[in-house]
Amino acid sequence: MLALWYLKMLSAHLLTDFVLQPQAWVKGRMTYHWRSHHLYLHVLVTALLAWTFTGFTYLAVPFVILITHFFIDLWKSYRPQTVAYFVADQILHIAVIAALGLYLFPGEIPEVTSALTSLNTTHFWLCTMAIIFLSYPAGITIGMLTSKWRNQIHPQENSLGSAGKWIGILERLIIFVLVVFDQYAAIGLLTAAKSILRFSDTKDAPQRSEYVLIGTLISVATAITTGLLVKAALK
Repeated sequence: MLALWYLKMLSAHLLTDFVLQPQAWVKGRMTYHWRSHHLYLHVLVTALLAWTFTGFTYLAVPFVILITHFFIDLWKSYRPQTVAYFVADQILHIAVIAALGLYLFPGEIPEVTSALTSLNTTHFWLCTMAIIFLSYPAGITIGMLTSKWRNQIHPQENSLGSAGKWIGILERLIIFVLVVFDQYAAIGLLTAAKSILRFSDTKDAPQRSEYVLIGTLISVATAITTGLLVKAALK
């Protein structure tokens, strides 16, 4: 019951915070704050939809959502529109939903010890270590291995800062998941798509193309090798 209730509440939250909230409402709230009628309309729609999705069973649902959503959005309206504040806003909304569910369904709260025991396994920590390694440690290692070629090319003026780093991290993590689930064909499609996009930007610079290819192959090989090692260890 608690899991189903959470799914309904999160669905209502996603709908009201992203789908049913026009950009004009957001701008109005950011401009006029507590004086904006869009703020009151938004929290009212949010509370009513949450109550509707949960079957009009608990009066605490619309009341708590209405009050907390109002003050969270009001607080955010005085903050700059940055990723950090966006994430903080969503965490606060989800925390309210989580706390409300635990209050309404106290008998379904899992024991902390059993939850920690499920995380204290070799499989969990092996996958955790692999994911950590494929993020920054692997990126730094690949950067060191390719530094002698990177020093031979000039930096692009129109490139995005840190974009290459994040592309590499996401690429390795996606490939790791695909290897673990035996989806090797998808790895070829991912690598081919990345190569087409990157080489289309560097077709006038053979040295840069070769550097990108070397980095890509090392990154892909690292992710595949890590995935295969984890799979072998999990058997």
